[in-house]
Amino acid sequence: MILDNRQARSILQDAELICSADEVRAAVARVAHAINSTLSDRHPLVLSVMGGAVVFTGQLLPLLDFPLDFDYLHVSRYGNEKRGGELHWKVAPRENVRDKVVLVVDDILDEGETLHAIRQRVMELGAREFYSAVFADKQNGKSKPIRADYVGLELPDRFVFGYGMDIHGAWRNLPAIYAVREH
Repeated sequence: MILDNRQARSILQDAELICSADEVRAAVARVAHAINSTLSDRHPLVLSVMGGAVVFTGQLLPLLDFPLDFDYLHVSRYGNEKRGGELHWKVAPRENVRDKVVLVVDDILDEGETLHAIRQRVMELGAREFYSAVFADKQNGKSKPIRADYVGLELPDRFVFGYGMDIHGAWRNLPAIYAVREH
């Protein structure tokens, strides 16, 4: 389902703000500080997971105070849907991960299947070490196959959007996090 302008605005108007833009900025700064403390002497390869992590990555990278290499990958279980499905690689990790310290940056750790698959693929390609940073970790009460090394915010088990996360393709550009209102 793709939303038209009216539908998208209606969803936002009815949504609940759960994390302000100021809280988002503070979370990104905390993640950057933690990454700087751990990886400043490692010259990592940073892989951004498109498209959800584009906002987080774009604001995180300028806060990292060390040399790094950058690339991206694109894998999805959601598309424009609310529930995860089959894993679909659009751009897989490349051979440039071999012998590197790899930091994968993603928007949200929901069920953990996508990040787990990314870690497996990166390690199979010969990465020396794997780290992950997620803007948000959804507290869904389920056992996840992977934990992120760096987490900006913990979010409730609700459908959230904004700051890179979309709802039916819309609202990735919001500076704050919203949740679909539970009626």
